[in-house]
Amino acid sequence: MKTRKSVSKRLKITKNGKILARKPGFNHFNAKQSRTKQLAGRKGKKIIMSNGLKSYMVPFN
Repeated sequence: MKTRKSVSKRLKITKNGKILARKPGFNHFNAKQSRTKQLAGRKGKKIIMSNGLKSYMVPFN
């Protein structure tokens, strides 16, 4: 069974099994944003995924 590399590079699976991803739209051009918006982009966004799909996409985590 192979890991889907495109998915594994974008997601982080925590110790308790939660799936975190970066918020979209915070890659560049952040200098004009307020400091609170800049820091909000650093936080991960929780993704809800079924166990079957999670084991299919990233089986070894």
